[in-house]
Amino acid sequence: MKNLMKSIFPAPLLSVALLVLWLLLNRSVSSGYIVLGVLLGLLIPILLRGLRPLPVRVSHPLTIVRLALQVVWDTSVSNFNVLRFLLFPKMRRHPAAFVHIPLDLRDPNGLAVLAMIVCLTPGTAWAEISRDRSMLLIHALEVNDEQEVIDHIKQCYERPLMEIFE
Repeated sequence: MKNLMKSIFPAPLLSVALLVLWLLLNRSVSSGYIVLGVLLGLLIPILLRGLRPLPVRVSHPLTIVRLALQVVWDTSVSNFNVLRFLLFPKMRRHPAAFVHIPLDLRDPNGLAVLAMIVCLTPGTAWAEISRDRSMLLIHALEVNDEQEVIDHIKQCYERPLMEIFE
């Protein structure tokens, strides 16, 4: 019975919110608007069920703290380096480059967090991920050694994310 209700109402709060929003936008509570609002409130969550994030079970809360501190540190260092590039362009040490990073992380939530971390860090950008999620392509503003970038991403971000999400 619970599974039947879950398939009919996959997101009951979302359904109610959609109905209320529909009625507010139309400024009417006539029966036609209510019926259409109920249909939209039921159909939209069912049709978009595949886009909802997967439930997350965090297994190592301390790892989250260590990861957050690492991200704050790396973001601060990157901000300083980008500022150095802007103020003193002649002092650039190494050219920008695209780097392919092999991934062991497969959890969609973990990959989403990795994408946010890479994009949040000044001087790096998430460029592409392979269809099978085994290879990540990033662009880094300054690359001396590609293997150093790969090792940093894998050690500092991917491994903690695997502890957290897998």
